[in-house]
Amino acid sequence: MHNVFNAVIQGIVEGLTEFLPVSSTGHLILSGKLLGFTGDKADTFEIIIQLGAILAVAVIYWRRIFNLLGLAKLEAGNVGNAQPAHRLNLLHLILACLPAMALGLILHSFIKSYLFSPYTVLIGLVAGGIFMLIGQRHQQEVQAQAIDQVTYKQALLIGMYQCLALWPGFSRSGATIAGGLLSGVGYRAATNFSFLIAIPMMVAASGYELLKSYDTLSSSDIGWFAIGFVVAFTVALIAVITFLKLLERFKLAPFAYYRFVLAAVFLIYLLFNA
Repeated sequence: MHNVFNAVIQGIVEGLTEFLPVSSTGHLILSGKLLGFTGDKADTFEIIIQLGAILAVAVIYWRRIFNLLGLAKLEAGNVGNAQPAHRLNLLHLILACLPAMALGLILHSFIKSYLFSPYTVLIGLVAGGIFMLIGQRHQQEVQAQAIDQVTYKQALLIGMYQCLALWPGFSRSGATIAGGLLSGVGYRAATNFSFLIAIPMMVAASGYELLKSYDTLSSSDIGWFAIGFVVAFTVALIAVITFLKLLERFKLAPFAYYRFVLAAVFLIYLLFNA
């Protein structure tokens, strides 16, 4: 029963935070510490629920994904599309994903060994929040209002900004959305592009980690792992749709300030529970 409780709580945390610019990794590390849910089993569980969150985004953007794969034509008015699709293709996604994938492979051992701790996450939360405020305040003149107007150069720039999210707590979506603004991409287009490139990024990262840790699984884990997967999928589905509506009204600043408050609260907690 304790595992089921942890699965539900962590599934909710993952679903709420994976695609919001607040850092799901940071939240899972901090909530895992609060729950006492740490270790190899917890790490493998986090990979599984991340796959649930990925599936939610794939469901929302399925027409766009099929279009990129040449399996369907995208019509105007679909989620993630402000006008008929003409330009976005797989090369945009490759350019946006390669920098972080390559650097992640090179620095994987270092990141896992030294950066996955509550204190490094707090640093990432603050640094990521500052970067988001910079992106909002110094947004470049918008050259790509719709996702299909994103150029190859902008895709590569966003991919380079995404490397910042290799530091746990920084936030992949925060880095890519703010990076998009600094590259001349509008809020809506930057957000949709961020969500799209999350799919190959997270599938690659989660698949790699799962291959390395599958031996920690046993048949007794299937039930509560499945619960976490379903909870993460359901919550992420709701969170992404809601966030797309909220961003046009509130921009990035409220999420940045939330990160600062969260970092302060958990710093106090860690100091008093050292």
